[in-house]
Amino acid sequence: MSGDKSMPLPEFGPEDGDIATIEDIGSAAAIEARSAADLEAVFDVPVAVSAILGRAKVEVHQLMRLKPGAVIELDRKVGEAIDIYVNDRLVARGEVVLVEDKLGVTMTEIIKPDRA
Repeated sequence: MSGDKSMPLPEFGPEDGDIATIEDIGSAAAIEARSAADLEAVFDVPVAVSAILGRAKVEVHQLMRLKPGAVIELDRKVGEAIDIYVNDRLVARGEVVLVEDKLGVTMTEIIKPDRA
């Protein structure tokens, strides 16, 4: 690509192709730690993550009668993929999982952005 301003990646292992030594692993860990420190500025950037479990149409008078613990039937079935959004942008699909009595989401497919 013309105009590509790529930077060479740092070498993490020994240059002769032998098995990495303790010193090599230590220097790779130092590079990784430095990289994590370089990203510290973005750690406090707010990100909204949402998982769309399904949709339902509810009339306003029914909505006003809902109490804690109410159940609403959604249009998705058990085992169907759910959509995962970050800042209102579809980034992945996943499945709902139960881990230690808590609901969670596992990502099964990453959605790559279209480059137009």
